[in-house]
Amino acid sequence: MSGPPVAAEPLQVDFRYGDIATADFPSLAWRRALTKALTTSGSRRLRYQEPQGSMELRTALQAYLWRARSLRCSVDQIVIVNGSQQGLDLCSRILLDTGDRFVIETPFYWAARHVFESVGATPQFVPVDEEGLQTEALKDIKKARLCYVTPSHQFPLGHVLSASRRAQLLRWTDKAGAYIIEDDYDGEYRYDIRPIQPLHAFDDAAHVIYLGTISKTLSPLLRLGYLVVPPELVDAFRTAKRLTDRHSPTLEQGALADFIRSGAYERHVRKLRRKNAERRAALLDALADHFGDAVEVQGSEAGLHVVAWFNNFDAAQEDQMARNARQIGVGIYPVSDLYESGRGVAAKRRAGFVFGYAALEEREIWQGVARLANALRTV
Repeated sequence: MSGPPVAAEPLQVDFRYGDIATADFPSLAWRRALTKALTTSGSRRLRYQEPQGSMELRTALQAYLWRARSLRCSVDQIVIVNGSQQGLDLCSRILLDTGDRFVIETPFYWAARHVFESVGATPQFVPVDEEGLQTEALKDIKKARLCYVTPSHQFPLGHVLSASRRAQLLRWTDKAGAYIIEDDYDGEYRYDIRPIQPLHAFDDAAHVIYLGTISKTLSPLLRLGYLVVPPELVDAFRTAKRLTDRHSPTLEQGALADFIRSGAYERHVRKLRRKNAERRAALLDALADHFGDAVEVQGSEAGLHVVAWFNNFDAAQEDQMARNARQIGVGIYPVSDLYESGRGVAAKRRAGFVFGYAALEEREIWQGVARLANALRTV
């Protein structure tokens, strides 16, 4: 998930969600993989390639998804895309027309909402609670063409879609003739809970499109993601990908395929999981130390961000709180921006902010929270 716009002014500590640490990138191992991809493929790598993605990468991903996410699919169902954002764009072009409806959680991932609206479709907002998407509300939604969900770690609140609601969502999709887009944007990061089986792994998941990315494990700079689509949509996605940009970067595809096959990718993910668990612990400890019971943290069991609710402030004060923080070099990001009517809906709620921590070191996290505590005393 990409975060909010980058601040124009430099910030000493930026809790911008969606970012990861540059220092975590495995530069030497990736350079070796790139060199191997370039030298072993010869002139083939310098030609136009299959728009659906290289066979070697799709084969490597097929095996990885089974090992890491218990997801079974054929190689033909995998489509390589330029990051998850292009995956969403292709879904909108293929599945939606002007005047169609789509279901989306609220609060929501802002880029998903906007890409679906860009083709003239209308959002149907369904709230979430501690069990994820409130699927009971789906019975009142007519003629929706797709449903976008983040069931393994709801963005931004962090809830996990319960087993009963997963079954209800799949039944609704089958009855409505709609497709589910399952965005598994940070499925590699679980701390206090066991890995959650994706919707796509269920027996009755014939209408599920699985969306994955390496932006949270390697780098968004590489612009590589992937879709696992139902067999009846493969030709449509292959054609749409060809018309959009012909194919994703082939050298990087070859390097990633080797990175996965060699086991280096999964070793890197395990290392990142440990480091981000330490960053997460630092953020939770710092918030507890400086704010105590005045702050409630949500969604910390997984992922690379948390939502912190400030009990002594209401949502109408979020902008002022963020401004005060920026004046002392700290970036914080209001959660109200991720609701369907922004602060209109959130007016009676306490103030909340999405805190990303994967791009920061523990020292910076402690420093940023201490500065924030001082800044908020003047609100």
